[in-house]
Amino acid sequence: MTKGERRLATAADSEAVGAEIASVLRPGDVVLLDGPLGAGKTSIARGLLAALGLAGEAPSPSFAIVQPYDVPEVRLPVLHVDLYRLDDASELPELGLDDALYDSALVVEWPDRAGPSAWPDALRLALSIEPDGARRLTWEAPAAWERRWPSI
Repeated sequence: MTKGERRLATAADSEAVGAEIASVLRPGDVVLLDGPLGAGKTSIARGLLAALGLAGEAPSPSFAIVQPYDVPEVRLPVLHVDLYRLDDASELPELGLDDALYDSALVVEWPDRAGPSAWPDALRLALSIEPDGARRLTWEAPAAWERRWPSI
């Protein structure tokens, strides 16, 4: 497992991280975005989706829980998932996310709602808000990501 951190001074910096992820993303990948409300999780997801070709701004999937993006609107199918409203990890199978991994990638906000053992091979990104308003990004890249994600 490789770990690292980076300061993100602006929302554009967060979107750039998403674009970096998009450049190495492939079907079956899971990206977990953790952090408090307003930390920039959706900004990273929007940057990823824009880099995959999405025209326009991606809405937060807070109410839909799962927002799918498919070819041709993006070059790789992605499910943008927001588990904030999930009451219990036992509800997760109803979303069909594991089946989607055969041909899609998952970008999951609020992954703690899925339980500690969900998606062990995921790229894990955690955001925190610094006193000056910048974001601190910390990440853990498991072996499945290490060669694609050497540093950010």
